[in-house]
Amino acid sequence: MMNSRTSTFVLGIVLGIVLVALGVVAYALSDFASVTALIPAIFGVLIAALGVIGYRRTDRQRLAAHGIGVLAVLGVLGSTRGLPDIIALVTGGAVDSTVAAVSQGSMIVACLALLVAVIRFVLESRTATGS
Repeated sequence: MMNSRTSTFVLGIVLGIVLVALGVVAYALSDFASVTALIPAIFGVLIAALGVIGYRRTDRQRLAAHGIGVLAVLGVLGSTRGLPDIIALVTGGAVDSTVAAVSQGSMIVACLALLVAVIRFVLESRTATGS
């Protein structure tokens, strides 16, 4: 049975896989010209691996959750330079690379969702242990 503690790691696994797919698709759509399009895939592999560790090893859940949280913060911060293009794309404006804007926007959304899940996990952990 899945509880809110394990749901954080299941979300990490799922969004990690989504980020891997996003990175691979973005790289292919850029005609394999931009290796930086694979950045979401790199983050996705690391996040999914930490999700598996946290799901399988209850003694490593805090470490895995903090690792996912750090990667999520880095993912959001690293993708924010694309915010002007994301806003332009959403409002119908022109952008240099639609693939990059969509990829960066998707990375921000996925990483923010992970960050919320990790914060919830940490708060619940503190409440459960009384610390």
